[in-house]
Amino acid sequence: MYDFAIIGGGIVGLSTAMALGERHPDARILVLEKESQWAFHQTGNNSGVIHSGIYYKPGSFKAKFCRDGSRSMVEFCQKHDIDHDICGKVIVATNEQELPRLENLYTRGLENGIPVKIISPEEVKEIEPHVSCVGGIRVFNTGIVNYKQVCLKYAELIRNQGGDLRLNTQVLQIRRSGQNHVLKTNNGSFETRFVINCAGLHSDRIAKLGKANPGAKIVPFRGEYYELTPENRYLVKTLIYPVPNPDFPFLGVHFTRMIDNSVHAGPNAVLSLKREGYKKTDFDLRDFAEVITYPGFWKLAAKHADEGIQEIIRSFSKAAFVKSLQTLIPEVKAEDVIPTHAGVRAQALMNNGSLVDDFLIIEGENSIHVCNAPSPAATSSLEIGKAIVGKIPELAHLHSLAI
Repeated sequence: MYDFAIIGGGIVGLSTAMALGERHPDARILVLEKESQWAFHQTGNNSGVIHSGIYYKPGSFKAKFCRDGSRSMVEFCQKHDIDHDICGKVIVATNEQELPRLENLYTRGLENGIPVKIISPEEVKEIEPHVSCVGGIRVFNTGIVNYKQVCLKYAELIRNQGGDLRLNTQVLQIRRSGQNHVLKTNNGSFETRFVINCAGLHSDRIAKLGKANPGAKIVPFRGEYYELTPENRYLVKTLIYPVPNPDFPFLGVHFTRMIDNSVHAGPNAVLSLKREGYKKTDFDLRDFAEVITYPGFWKLAAKHADEGIQEIIRSFSKAAFVKSLQTLIPEVKAEDVIPTHAGVRAQALMNNGSLVDDFLIIEGENSIHVCNAPSPAATSSLEIGKAIVGKIPELAHLHSLAI
């Protein structure tokens, strides 16, 4: 019998387990992950950025978690000797029409308590000599890290706390046994007093197994990247972002120097035909059918048809992808970039076609379901874990529910 079972071994599931162990050192904690390694999906395929929180609506969970999370993530990395670099980034306007949006973004950064500065094109070039722009913002507290390395440290600390971590263990069914939950898996059944669903790309399905209504469906979007060839990495010193289009839910292609010194360019964002579809050819009939029969998807597609078509074109045309990169760095050529790994974003979508923009945490009967944890979830993972634990009844109450 366990006190808590966490479903999902990505960065949010592991941070939650670690926070539980810190708050309830005598609790019996179980983490179940269906893959053979931790952080296999979203966490292990993201850009490795420690985000500042400049983009997010003041007062939102995203803004608060990211602002506090960037600080706690850096402190965690310093404490545990995890490679990281607070290199900062520039957000640049590439034409005059973008300058009002740049100014609005600067104001939002100030409202969120982020160290930012408006800089001239000449000042941008002092930081990123190859960028072409008409103005920019310097964001000082953006950094880079390897989040897989962070997750391995989380897992190590959970084991040291006495937690039970199980890889290769997929939850197939959740049923009630009195006030408890029985999790049937491919590696036996586990009984627990409380369930925490951090299943990412499958979080809506796990919620339904637990008789909870997420109120949204996970729609997978694949982010495809190129990377600069080693001899062209000199073109990017830190991180270079465009001014985001407020009417489009994705940031647009940008340049990110990774902690291993490689430079990734992208991503574009296209519908994935499989929830774990990292290649264009990946297809799963169930996943595809769920999306294509969901009214919310067609409403979203109609709203963003023009942008969506451009994303698809960039997916299949390297020339089109490179052209979008040249908006930021004109001297980038097609031969300067090569394809690299893709990531898949688990995006919760409402039936009315609106994307769930913030974290979506559903409380069920003796359960909590994290049904939308988009970027900056990795940056915010320590804060998200603590927030989830803060929603859980005290152990004394849970023990009183035992048969």
